[in-house]
Parts: sequence; C-alpha cells; structure tokens
Amino acid sequence: MPLAGGEHNYLMRGFGPRLAFIGSWGIVGGYISVAAFEAVAIPRTVAYIVPDVYSIPLWTVADSDVYLVCALIGTVTAVLLTVLNIRGIKAASVLQTSVILFLVVMALAMIGLTYLEGDVSNAQPLFTDNAGLLAVLVVVPFFFVGFDVIPQSAEEVNVPPRKIGRLVLVSVAMATAFYVTIILTTSTALPASDMQDFDLATADAMDALAGEFGSNLVIAGGLAGLTTSWNAFLIGASRLMWAMAKSGMLPGWFAKLHPTYRTPANALIFIGIICAIAPFFGEVMMGWLVDSSSPSIVITYVLVSVVFLVLRRREPGMDRPLRIGGRAPSGGPIIGVAAVITTAALLLLYIPGMPAALDIQPYVIFVVWWLLGLAFLTRIPGGVQPGPDAEEGLVSALAERGRGPGART
Repeated sequence: MPLAGGEHNYLMRGFGPRLAFIGSWGIVGGYISVAAFEAVAIPRTVAYIVPDVYSIPLWTVADSDVYLVCALIGTVTAVLLTVLNIRGIKAASVLQTSVILFLVVMALAMIGLTYLEGDVSNAQPLFTDNAGLLAVLVVVPFFFVGFDVIPQSAEEVNVPPRKIGRLVLVSVAMATAFYVTIILTTSTALPASDMQDFDLATADAMDALAGEFGSNLVIAGGLAGLTTSWNAFLIGASRLMWAMAKSGMLPGWFAKLHPTYRTPANALIFIGIICAIAPFFGEVMMGWLVDSSSPSIVITYVLVSVVFLVLRRREPGMDRPLRIGGRAPSGGPIIGVAAVITTAALLLLYIPGMPAALDIQPYVIFVVWWLLGLAFLTRIPGGVQPGPDAEEGLVSALAERGRGPGART
C-alpha cells in the first residue's frame, strides 16, 4: 500500500482503527526512540576524536555525567536536521545519498586495510558461547526498525510500489554485508583478548592497523551512519504521525503541513524537540531508549505478521504489487506463520524474569509510553472492520493537498 504511514494503513485495512492504533503507536515509539538515540550517540562519537567536549559538567543521571558541550552538539544537530526535513524530502534525500556514498568508501577502505595488515588467526575462536548471541537478539528489533522507514515515504517517491518492496530487501542485504564487513575487519585486526577494554572496538582496531587515520576514518563513518539513520527516522516518524492524525488517532495539530514545503512540519517539530532534549539525560539514555523501544517495535511486528495472514484469507484478490512467497498459494501463508512465530518468540524475551529481562528504567519508559497511548486509544471508536476501500479517506485527504506530505522526488 504505497501510502504515507506504512503499516498504519495496512493494519487499518485488516484490523480496524483500534488495533491499527496499537501497531502504529508501537512503531512510532520505536522511530522516536531511535532518533533520540542518535542525538545522544553523535556527541559521544565526536568525543572519541575531541575528548575536550566532555567539559562544563551539569549533573549526573544514573551515575552518568552530563556535560553541556556534549549535550549542545546533540541539540544543535537535532535543530539542523529538523529544519532540513521541514524544507522537504528532496533536500533530506540529497544528504542521505551523499553520506551513504561516503559509508561505502569507508567500508572499502576498511577491507583494504584488513587485507594488507590484518591476520585471520586473530578471529579465532569464531564462537565461544551463546550469551553474546542472546544479548544481541534483545536489541535486534531496534536495528530492524531502520528498514521499516522505507515504506513510510512511499507516497512521496517516484518509484513503483513493486520496486519499493524490493528496495526493502536490497537494503537488508546491503546492511548485512556492511555489518559482516565491520565484524570481519575488526576481528582480524587484533586478538579478542587485546580488545576487551576498547571503548569503540572498530575504531580502536583500525587505529592498531593504520594509526590515527584508520580510527578517524571509522569515526567519520560512524557519524555518517548516525546522521543517515537519524534523518531516515525523522522522515518515517513524521509521516506516520501525520497519517495517524489524518485518521483521527492523534490531535489534528500533527496533521498540519508546512504552507510552502508541504511537509508534516508540526510532527517534525515535535520529534525534533524530543531529540534536542535527549542529550541532557546523558549517555545512559542510549541504553534505556534501545531497551524500552524494542518490545514496542515487536508488538507492531506481531500485529503486521498476523494481519498479513488475515488479508491473505479475507482478500485473496487484493492488489499486491510485491508477491511474498512466490506464486505458489501456500508460499505466503508459510512465511506469514513463520513471521508470527518468530516475532512472538522475540516478544517473550522482554518478560520480567527471562534471562534477557530489562532493567527497571526501560520498563518505566515503556509503561509511560503505552499509558500515553491508552489515553489516545480510548478516544477511538471501534467501528466495523474496514474493507478494500478503507484507505479512501486518506487518499482523498492527500489529493486535496497535492500528492501527500512533501514534494515528490
């Protein structure tokens, strides 16, 4: 469904407004958390090169010191990216493309350095135990949500719907290749025993191979990655909040477009304010944001996986530009069932008492977010399950304002 709002429209068609709100609220919480995470992570990454940014102490949050200069770096970046996105998706996409090209160059340089200076024997043993795997699995939804922002701008990009679905798959493959590259280059640079006390393992490993040039190259790539991620989530979160407001799920203030650039300016300002405040909670906030948003993201994934099966059964003739599972009738349902099982299994990881259970602070953030969502949910009428034309109201609203939020590019 090539509409601003992504899974919001998908859930509306299969489940109706209330469950659609729950799914949309879960994922918008994930989007905003990632954007706020970047606001804290960027000054921390800058501090690796310029330690002096840890100056003018303000206060301490959960044993994490907050410094004015660090916080201001994150806040100023939040303001600049918010203004850039208000000016339109075309300007934001130019930044995104330029920085992504730099990331590709950085990855190739790392591969070259490792080939010339690395040692494969440093990567031994390849595996030790499963504790690390479980720890990573808990935060996987936080990283997966990056691919989810692609459909959010489907209404504004001049790309056929079928290709948008393929772009999601291509982006997953590219990200996999990139992270495998990071792991291979880092693990072959030095023995694992020499890296246990590293702050930023990849940067320190490249420093061992190529000196300051290698570490600074990785840090520059890290800043580039944080910027592209932050930019993408500003796009995704603002479009989703705009779609929810147009559906009456959020206050109409979020549905207002900029009079000149036709972008969801109010939603962008709201998210930008949260990002500008986040750095003043210190680096500990990064872990809290990851842990608190991951279960919300998985709740949405479970609902989307279920509605995939519901729509396959209820509307077999529905227009499906991207076919899942090939042309075999059983292919799609098999993948759908597998998606329901795996996402539900991920959700179990966050239950208190499980080996990967969260600390108290992430649970508090999670509960507060959903209590706020409950206040909005009680205002939404149950209604009848929508049929094939459920998204007509949104399409009509978009038609009144051109072709959706932002300039088509």
